[in-house]
Amino acid sequence: MERNIFKLENKQLQEIAHSLRNKVEEGLAKENAELACIPTFITPRTSRLNGKAMVLDLGGTNYRVATVNFVNDKPTIHPENGWKKDLSVMKTPGYTRNQLYKELADPIGEIKRDGEMPIGYCFSYAAESLPDGDAKLLYWTKGVSIKEMIGQPVGKPFLDYLNERNEKKFTGIKVLNDTVASLFAGLTHNNYDAYIGLIVGTGTNMATFIPADKITKLPPSEQKRGLIPVNLESGDFNPPFLTTVDDMVDACTDSRGRQRFEKAVSGMYLGEILKSAFPLDEFEEHFDARKLTTIMNYPDIHKEKYVQVAHWIYNRSAQLVAASLAGLIELLLSYNKDIRKICLVAEGSLFWSENRKDKNYKDLVMDELQILLKDFGLGNVQVDINQMDNANLIGTAIAALS
Repeated sequence: MERNIFKLENKQLQEIAHSLRNKVEEGLAKENAELACIPTFITPRTSRLNGKAMVLDLGGTNYRVATVNFVNDKPTIHPENGWKKDLSVMKTPGYTRNQLYKELADPIGEIKRDGEMPIGYCFSYAAESLPDGDAKLLYWTKGVSIKEMIGQPVGKPFLDYLNERNEKKFTGIKVLNDTVASLFAGLTHNNYDAYIGLIVGTGTNMATFIPADKITKLPPSEQKRGLIPVNLESGDFNPPFLTTVDDMVDACTDSRGRQRFEKAVSGMYLGEILKSAFPLDEFEEHFDARKLTTIMNYPDIHKEKYVQVAHWIYNRSAQLVAASLAGLIELLLSYNKDIRKICLVAEGSLFWSENRKDKNYKDLVMDELQILLKDFGLGNVQVDINQMDNANLIGTAIAALS
């Protein structure tokens, strides 16, 4: 590939940012929009947090379980980084709900509990928040397809499953998206005007707090609630300026036409983009962002053409993330012109990946973001990236105890 078809010019990035903003506004106004913009009916407590919760974190391929104990707003996690388990078996064709429940329940039994406690369930898939703190699964992403769970509550059936099998009961369950969990964790830093949760790992998504009266698809009674956490489901954004290579990647998935932003940005797909750019070459079957960054970081042992295109794909991913952030920040400023400091809690292995031969991913994102904010007349807005250890666990525990 002689020409960089993945390069995005500044004007194109501005258009992508404005498109994202418009799609978010559309998602806040009506159901079944391109971006679901799912309100989460959990109001997080940010002070006088005391108590213990069991926290489950189900990501794209990994599962973690821990207890989080808050004493005077300070969390302690046990085990320190959670009890971890690979759950890529979820992607097996024909995998069932009962098989998933058993896999989820096994590590819970390994953690000693001294009494009853609530559960916080960080569920990293598209789910509609319910008024009781549960959530209804809308659709699967990341290669998972357990059809019998679609349209059903995520939390209550699993809570019943656990309580039937444990002597010490669980008192309730709150279900939230991983991006919303990261958003909640950011609230432990209380000197900001606005907060954004961002995931760029196996998949990608954003969440933020939106004034309830701007979420016009809500019933009028709900539009008086103040700020509401919203899971944008931004991975489903279909940005302009995607390439024929992106179309090839999309055509080979089970979700054709969906998750186009995720397929251009996230770790699960970057390797597939590289493979599709060289359709006549042979690559390993499973080729993700980790292998793509290995090509960039060890150029001497890889073909020069692969190294070059890997850089192009990596850089474009960061540009797209920056443009999406710029569009969201522009929208937040339209709601509140006094926002000056924004806390960005960023999670995901790709976002924090290292590029030994050029700028790291986060630096590519932030440099591009600053350019775009200046272009939009928002150069005085300060965006701080916060990398928090176990943000998902802490934010989910906050939800469980709120």
